[in-house]
Amino acid sequence: MTSTLTKETSRPAETARRGKEKPEVRIGLGLKARLRRDKSMILMTLPAILLLALFAYVPIMGNVVAFQDYSPFVGIANSPWVGLDNFARVLSDGNFWVAVRNTLVITAFQLIFFFPIPIALAILLNSLVSPALRATIQAVVYLPHFFSWVLVVAVFQQILGGAGLLNQQLLANGWQGLDIMTNPDTFLFLITSQSIWKDAGWGMIVFLAALNAIDPSQYEAAAVDGANRWSRMWHVTLPGLRPVIILLLILRLGDSLSVGFEQLILQRDAVGAGASEVLDTFVYFTGVQNGDWSYAAAAGLIKGVVSLTLILGANKVAHLFGEAGVYSKS
Repeated sequence: MTSTLTKETSRPAETARRGKEKPEVRIGLGLKARLRRDKSMILMTLPAILLLALFAYVPIMGNVVAFQDYSPFVGIANSPWVGLDNFARVLSDGNFWVAVRNTLVITAFQLIFFFPIPIALAILLNSLVSPALRATIQAVVYLPHFFSWVLVVAVFQQILGGAGLLNQQLLANGWQGLDIMTNPDTFLFLITSQSIWKDAGWGMIVFLAALNAIDPSQYEAAAVDGANRWSRMWHVTLPGLRPVIILLLILRLGDSLSVGFEQLILQRDAVGAGASEVLDTFVYFTGVQNGDWSYAAAAGLIKGVVSLTLILGANKVAHLFGEAGVYSKS
């Protein structure tokens, strides 16, 4: 009896003593230890880092010509400084604002009609039961991504051009001919359909990977609760895809001022600069063809600053909705 009371009275004292003990502190590895541990991985990534620095970051220093009256014959060191004169010229140029308007219209249109297509394709493909049929459709839809824009425009020319299949069939049946490839009014629909045909399969792969990461037990629980297919898609699939959708939306918004340069420059002469001139083609024709390097650099720098501002703002909005976005504060 006495031993039992002794044990019972000793337990609160032992608990109090343990509560006063300091928690165990784990000390992370130092920088040298982490470098030794990850030495092989660092060596493998070093060539890619060097290439990225050489072709992506070193050229950034060339933006200094935006503040000069640059001439390639005398170089950066001997070109006179003009301050913000080139930026004032850009902002007062009507052609620049036409390019800005076309860029924003094309981006908004493709964001509404192109961005949801890969999501819908991924959900549709993921619902197929047959793995063979799923693999076949995925290969067929993904294949155009490997075509160059020259080939894509040529294919659409053969179908929708003045001598194309559609126009020939219309004329053969007594209808009026239709040349979509040279019509500025339909150019926005044309380039969006080209982008969908070429790159929808590429975007679908990202969403398929996100769909595979969703726990199947969530679908089973929803089915047990009586949810039909549409309810499961709305309450399980789309919430599971939301982080990826928001991330890609942020990246797309940051890249909104850079719409297909090669795609547009190939069709610029057919529809005219009024419908196809965007910021990238404006910089190319102003800087490369006319030799006004400082003016083109100023326009490109304005575009870069605005794109960075858009990405930071969109990422901040993602944080407000509880998503990580492109990056999150540690």
